[in-house]
Amino acid sequence: MIPVLEVNRLRVERGRAAILRGIDWRVAPGEHWAILGANGSGKTSLLKALTGYLSPTAGDITVLGQRYGESDWRELRLQIGVVTSAFAAAIPPAEPVLDTVVSGKFAQLDLWHAGTRADRAAAMKLLRFVGLARLAGREWAYLSQGERQRVLIARALMARPRLLILDEPCAGLDPVARERFLRFIEKLAHHRGAHATALVLVTHHVEEIAPAFTHALLLRGGRVVAAGPRPAVLTSAKLSAAFGARLRLVAAGGRHRLAFARP
Repeated sequence: MIPVLEVNRLRVERGRAAILRGIDWRVAPGEHWAILGANGSGKTSLLKALTGYLSPTAGDITVLGQRYGESDWRELRLQIGVVTSAFAAAIPPAEPVLDTVVSGKFAQLDLWHAGTRADRAAAMKLLRFVGLARLAGREWAYLSQGERQRVLIARALMARPRLLILDEPCAGLDPVARERFLRFIEKLAHHRGAHATALVLVTHHVEEIAPAFTHALLLRGGRVVAAGPRPAVLTSAKLSAAFGARLRLVAAGGRHRLAFARP
């Protein structure tokens, strides 16, 4: 079975600094991954490399059997949807929600045309899936942070990607909005359409990892600390190594949280 994503010995250097150091990682169909690491661990650089915005110094990145550098990166990017709050500033405040979702088909923000009737019908279907059909005509400026995150997910799904990266999607959400959003992510992870999408959640917080996430990747200093099935990776010892502190993993309501270990 062809992996959704395969990263082999990925290295990124800028000047004398090594940002990523020999990253090996493989996402198979049906897997959902969480990526954790402290600030500066290499999470953002890895995402930029996966989407073609940061050129590797060495190593290979393959998406659905197509290797970056040997295939059209613009086409490969359409196979990887990204949801990040960094997009928010590039969306015109007066843009209707439906237009924002349509723009995802072309991987372009501030799209200058409205799309076809079929495009708009597909966008409405996705808005119904994320529970926001009632807001199709609302302007971007008047959405809550939680609503914006759902709109961005619908937008990312317009291109029917095989991999969807959620880059710290709970940032800026209050506790209630965060729990509602995490329940939606659980629903998204269990969705099995004609083109089931593998999810990658990038976060600092273990408690944001919903039960549907099957695997985890831990980074520290641009290197992989551990990668594999969730129960084997999310342990007190490995999380302590990743975050550089003595930590204890605690079960909490079907998910987990971290606490400082007692001296």
